[in-house]
Amino acid sequence: MPITLLVTADPGSSYLQPLEKLPAGVDLIVSRDREKVLAAAPNADVLLNGDFRDASLFLETFPRATRLRWAHVVAAGVESVLTPEIRNSPIPLTNGRGVFARPLGEWAVGAMIFFAYQFRKILDQQQAVLWERYEHEELYGRTVAIVGHGSIGRAVGERAAAFGMRVLTSSRSQPGDLDTMLAACDYLVVTAPLTPETRGLIGAPRLARMKKSAVIINVGRGPVIDESALIEALQNGRLRGAALDVFAKEPLPSDHPFWKMDNVLLSPHTADNLPNSRELAVEFFVENFERFRKGEPLQNVVNKHAGY
Repeated sequence: MPITLLVTADPGSSYLQPLEKLPAGVDLIVSRDREKVLAAAPNADVLLNGDFRDASLFLETFPRATRLRWAHVVAAGVESVLTPEIRNSPIPLTNGRGVFARPLGEWAVGAMIFFAYQFRKILDQQQAVLWERYEHEELYGRTVAIVGHGSIGRAVGERAAAFGMRVLTSSRSQPGDLDTMLAACDYLVVTAPLTPETRGLIGAPRLARMKKSAVIINVGRGPVIDESALIEALQNGRLRGAALDVFAKEPLPSDHPFWKMDNVLLSPHTADNLPNSRELAVEFFVENFERFRKGEPLQNVVNKHAGY
């Protein structure tokens, strides 16, 4: 029997090109047309959300896919698709975690270098045509604490260790003493997924435990950090700075305090946005599809009750 693959995405998206590598005999349907997708749903064996920003059609299609055997989302985060129906379904759900780890690890280390070598000061002096020598830190010998030690956290740790940094980690599977880590670190890198347990995990009490010279870096999910508490700590000098690629609300509102804070390095959720990052995510799906076709265990099966 041929396998019917239903993809909720714009069929004109160039990043879907790896789907051309699917074996002959696969019945491939790619569409954003609601009526077409819902009509095809009952015959779908595999459902792929190929839209990185909008899962609404995927969520509407899932309960109508009555013979479904596997669902996949190309993004790494799954908090937006874990509806009660999907969470309680026996249908395996997989995602794109790990695909984006390498650039996120590099971005986190780049943010540490930005603060250690005072690149903001370099840019300000260049703009002011000012030649004024100054001392700066180095990463060697500094301590980085990583909250969330999945693929992204490991990528950060490997790169930080190459700079001679001391690496401390905390995760759901290996919690460690988070409060002790916060007090010891010079850099805190948050890579944790967003779950009910991690929402607001880094709030005012934990920020207060950190050194005034510490820098917090978030490449995980915005709501893991209490933004109001972070803003207050940065404005009052209780933290040296922050490098943020993710936020509680995206796009970041134009009147948000972060825009005008000199001690914040702000990125519009682009730390993993390589020219081919989306193609790589679809490429991973195609590789996983081959495992599915052969009856082999799928990679990146989401623990739907844990939330990642």
